[in-house]
Amino acid sequence: MKYISTRGQAPALSFSDILLGGLAPDGGLYLPEQYPHFTDEDLAAMRGMHYRDLAYTILSRLVDDIPPADLRAIVDKTYRADVYAYARPGQNAEDITPTLKLEEGLYLLSLSNGPTLAFKDIAMQLLGNLFEYVLAQKGEITNILGATSGDTGSAAEYAMRGKKGVKVFMLSPHKKMSRFQTAQMFSLQDDNIFNIAVKGVFDDCQDIVKAVSNDHAFKAKYKIGAVNSINWARVAAQVVYYFKGYFAVTTDNAQKVSFSVPSGNFGNVCAGHIARMMGLPIAKLVVATNENDVLDEFFKTGVYRPRGSANTYHTSSPSMDISKASNFERFVFDLVGRDAAKVRELWNKVDAGGSFDLKADGWFDKVADYGFVSGSSNHANRMQTIKATHERYGVTIDTHTADGLKVALEKREAGIPMLVLETALPAKFEDAIVEALGQKPERPPSLEGLEALPQHFDVVHSSADAIKQFIVDHI
Repeated sequence: MKYISTRGQAPALSFSDILLGGLAPDGGLYLPEQYPHFTDEDLAAMRGMHYRDLAYTILSRLVDDIPPADLRAIVDKTYRADVYAYARPGQNAEDITPTLKLEEGLYLLSLSNGPTLAFKDIAMQLLGNLFEYVLAQKGEITNILGATSGDTGSAAEYAMRGKKGVKVFMLSPHKKMSRFQTAQMFSLQDDNIFNIAVKGVFDDCQDIVKAVSNDHAFKAKYKIGAVNSINWARVAAQVVYYFKGYFAVTTDNAQKVSFSVPSGNFGNVCAGHIARMMGLPIAKLVVATNENDVLDEFFKTGVYRPRGSANTYHTSSPSMDISKASNFERFVFDLVGRDAAKVRELWNKVDAGGSFDLKADGWFDKVADYGFVSGSSNHANRMQTIKATHERYGVTIDTHTADGLKVALEKREAGIPMLVLETALPAKFEDAIVEALGQKPERPPSLEGLEALPQHFDVVHSSADAIKQFIVDHI
């Protein structure tokens, strides 16, 4: 299995060779040369598998340069009930990503049972163990540079804390995360964790990460690695829970399901696209945005128009406050027939601050072939959805999941189960839950008083050069 860049000007490499680096040298994102495909017979054999077995079955098709026994050990170390211990009452932590039935044909896929109460843990815990393994095999170190709008940062830091040969430099938008998210990251005191609060929005942080990654001399000299969803291993790990969710709500492979995915950076729903390309019977992939509705605009009009940091809204679902979706390039690469020259042409416009229109080229007509539909939500919508879900089902959901559920209800089709991907537990967004329900959400006892812990972070101007200097000063 070799991996190629969406921009077509980088050598094809093995999984372990792309694991640490993130972006390809030509600025593109890695994808398999061709997607492995699961047949009906394969799916029948996978139905009923434990999450560990399912993860190994899927990942072994994507990773062929780690010995099978070692890959199995990494998977088994990652997906344990004691790591995903925050399952809702009545759910089995051993399921890792259990489903919660709201009503006939409507489910939550619970992805937020890990140590930081967000879906990012599912992939990041695997990434931490893969990093440690590959670094040991190569006798190397890595300095991870990441950007977060709230959940990626804490998931990465909890996955990497104490890992040999790993330092983490995590950028976040200063004063734009929830109090819980901020405390979860900034209260860590591990010597290998560095929290950097950037004066700007998430897109500024993400642009800095890309700029540093594209400085190939700096990247090589200082061993810069990536954990954001530009990293292929993150997306590959997320593919697994689409299969797990599908098997949980169907009885045979003739049935189709739809997934509604709260979307900002397009990484989570991109994993659904790849699961579909690998043979999972998905009817619709519902892209649910908040007020930062760049992706909704594309799926309705064919125009991809990032709005820039000055026009990115700060909302009550802050992890989706993104107007330039990094992983979107992976889908567009497939959409335009894997024409890397076309992708370079399109992203030259985006990187220059512009937009592109795929309807004018005729490519937008093919979007329906991939099952994508979209919708958006706003603050009033999510407050109402949180309240209605609590009253109707006795279930409290967070603001991002509320965006996903609101759009899911608009896009449901008779006879096709709809799974809404739960992106975080409501404890992470206490202020919004109090506004919607008039009461605080429950939180695990071990996290009581989190916001009162001492916090350690550095405030830095939004500048790639400033971040480079910070890294140099702290290595």
